[in-house]
Amino acid sequence: MSIPEPHSEAATPALSLQGISKQFGALAAVDDVTLDIRDGEFFTIVGPSGSGKSTLVRVLAGLEEPSAGALLLRGTDITRLPANQRPTAMVFQSLALFDHRSVGQNIEFAMKMKGVAPPQRRARAMELLALARLPEDYYDRAVTQCSGGERQRIAMARALASDPEILFFDEPLSALDYRLRKTLEVELKELHQRTGKTFIYITHSLEEAMVMSDRIAIMQQGRFVQIGTPQDIYQRPRNRFVAGFMGEVNILSIEETSGGAQFAGLGHPAPDTEGLYAVLRPESLQAGASGAICFDAEVVQRLLLGSRTQYHLRVGELALIAELGASASRPLEPGETTAFSFDPADIAWVNE
Repeated sequence: MSIPEPHSEAATPALSLQGISKQFGALAAVDDVTLDIRDGEFFTIVGPSGSGKSTLVRVLAGLEEPSAGALLLRGTDITRLPANQRPTAMVFQSLALFDHRSVGQNIEFAMKMKGVAPPQRRARAMELLALARLPEDYYDRAVTQCSGGERQRIAMARALASDPEILFFDEPLSALDYRLRKTLEVELKELHQRTGKTFIYITHSLEEAMVMSDRIAIMQQGRFVQIGTPQDIYQRPRNRFVAGFMGEVNILSIEETSGGAQFAGLGHPAPDTEGLYAVLRPESLQAGASGAICFDAEVVQRLLLGSRTQYHLRVGELALIAELGASASRPLEPGETTAFSFDPADIAWVNE
């Protein structure tokens, strides 16, 4: 069963998952997931390929039927309701735009299927173009003449056209270059704030999730292993798997941290330390001996990352990563040995 989730709000959830499972033969792609998603929340599900996140969102959107469990929309059971009868919409990774239609025709498609008159469809399309930060003259432009970022905005406008209660996003930014992806992350967050709708977003990038989300769920082998705010996930990962989604992070065993001379004096929270790991973010390591735990490290490599510099360090047999900001007194050279330090309060202790 999925981990319990703290929830004290009395309001009916926008979407309630009750023991949702999805089997493909002997494979449990989604395994007994229980969760309440709040009205107006930006909720992101993060996990590696094969974790079950895309299967889960297809079940939530009505594109797959669950093998077990119930799905409630504001308290009403919609488990077996077809996707086209639900007040929801989805932005796919492929975007699924109609390349033989204009931008306006793409945006109006769902309204046309519902019999909305052409003048009303056009007026709504113009509103959505503005909401998606696209000029009015894009209405008659061919979709094939639009850039990748513009196509993303068109797909979002089309999803909003039917005024859905919940929008699902299945890794819509994964194929974009870094700069455009960062721009659209901010725009998606602003779009969520302006519409006030419930967004359920799927990604393999915790960095992407941190920018946009109210809450994040980390998924592994069909189950949620941690649910929390971006700050919770970043500062207090529940286990080594979750900590690994922070990107480059130092994950050290008890033997490496408290059993060696380099880290003598480093305490830990419990007498039973078997299987316990210390998670230390690269920015927590500081050059110099100002922190409570000090050690000498050899600089193996220096990488410039814009406003900060990343150093790969060697402490005996142990490899560490440190990141120093632009205010560091001087660049450290590969091959030199220098003092580093950190505060034990910056460590998150996790299990396997």
